Amino acid sequence: MVDSGLFEAYSVKKWYKVEFNGSKKRSGLEAIRTTMFRGVNQITLDAKGRMAMPTRYRERLQERCAGQLVVTVDQDHCLLMYPTPEWEEIERKLVRLPSLNKQARRLQRLLIGHATECQLDSNGRVLLSQPLRDFASLQRHAVLIGQGNKFEIWDEQIWNERRDVWLSEEDELELPTELESLSL
Repeated sequence: MVDSGLFEAYSVKKWYKVEFNGSKKRSGLEAIRTTMFRGVNQITLDAKGRMAMPTRYRERLQERCAGQLVVTVDQDHCLLMYPTPEWEEIERKLVRLPSLNKQARRLQRLLIGHATECQLDSNGRVLLSQPLRDFASLQRHAVLIGQGNKFEIWDEQIWNERRDVWLSEEDELELPTELESLSL
């Protein structure tokens, strides 16, 4: 007999909590798996290189990865910040790349070689190491950009310049076939 009128059962396939009356609710696991980071946020780095994570992301990061993050470099000279479980998945794929392939080795050296574990502190800040800040030319004013499963961190001035260039480019690049049917 269930006093609260709520019977919780977990389906291995769907990860739903099912109420006794049959309606479905998201479980914590499903909510974590569908966490998406969106938006452009202006942030400030303090003198020690700490950035305050916008409050709207903090709870999701605590649920998803207990505040454990990995920051690495990107070919566009920004930083990539992943929740640790997301990074571990990418790292496993990178490690499996053929070691005799020159481009694969270069990618492994850049991404895995610069990967730095970080932790959200009790004030919701993340310390970015000096080598990472130098790579991305990060000054006091920066931009944090949600990219679905990760964030990009850019120096604000560089971001504004690059964004303006990207917006002014004519259709120089061909869309991948997967995107040709996308309607925005």
